[in-house]
Amino acid sequence: MTEISRREEERWCEERRAEVVEYLRREGIHYGRVVEWPVWHFVPHVSIWAIESAIAAQSVGWWVICGDLPTDYVSADQAVSPREALRAFAIRWSEVAAYMFRGEAHPTIEIGAPRTWPELAPLLKRRVELLNACADDEESWQ
Repeated sequence: MTEISRREEERWCEERRAEVVEYLRREGIHYGRVVEWPVWHFVPHVSIWAIESAIAAQSVGWWVICGDLPTDYVSADQAVSPREALRAFAIRWSEVAAYMFRGEAHPTIEIGAPRTWPELAPLLKRRVELLNACADDEESWQ
């Protein structure tokens, strides 16, 4: 991977933040605010965003993942840190990928149309592997 400039990193993060805000709007999530900078990121692949609780100001209510993968969210009740959020997304997506590989609809999560599952399932499985590797990499969290 080539080095990116600080300006390219800033632009990429600004674009991801806009995606996160739009995603939360579409999903109907009630929240306080979205932080200005991801709490963890690996440009140009993945970012984790802390989303303020609508009920308890100054506290994280949600974690959102965004980048070259599905945009998704998890409650801070399920993951108390960005690292735990990565693991939670990996567990969730592993389950969804297993359904896709079997040609079955997941009961609560939709990713792509059934006709795209043969192509999406291996991609999602690869993202799960990458998320787990990132979560396990101590250097990423120092």
